[in-house]
Amino acid sequence: MTPSTTTSTPITPLKPTHQRVAQHLVDGHTAQVIATRTGLSSHTVRQYVRDIRVSVHCPPRCKPQVLVHLLLATEQVALPTTDRATPELNAEKQLLLKAVAEHSSPRDIALAAKIAPADLRSALDELLDETGAADVTQLVVLAHTWHLLGTKPTGTVESGAGK
Repeated sequence: MTPSTTTSTPITPLKPTHQRVAQHLVDGHTAQVIATRTGLSSHTVRQYVRDIRVSVHCPPRCKPQVLVHLLLATEQVALPTTDRATPELNAEKQLLLKAVAEHSSPRDIALAAKIAPADLRSALDELLDETGAADVTQLVVLAHTWHLLGTKPTGTVESGAGK
């Protein structure tokens, strides 16, 4: 099971350099792309991503969409805007969306979404098609812009990025 990201320790506000890297993560960029765009070394970007994970209490091996969800939910980065209309998702799809945002392993996602692990891929593909998201990280970002996700975890502090 994926380690819990809920902790009583307050979220540490990101330093400006970490915040810039975090914004690139929200934009769906890989560490290599971030390094190229920022002029930082790949090693530095990877270290910043580790620091960002620690700041928002994200487990080291969590998937990018979980880290992005925590960054947006804790207002560590600015919420992007979208001109896409909010889709009408039934309760099962909303549960799957929440599971994808909070869990990394396919098994844990399926359990949290209350679907059979064998049905996860097709359910995710259907959700991606319905929302127009290219991948699960973009799905999580869009869900935040549509206010389908985003309840602030307990113990957080505002960084100013979302103000």
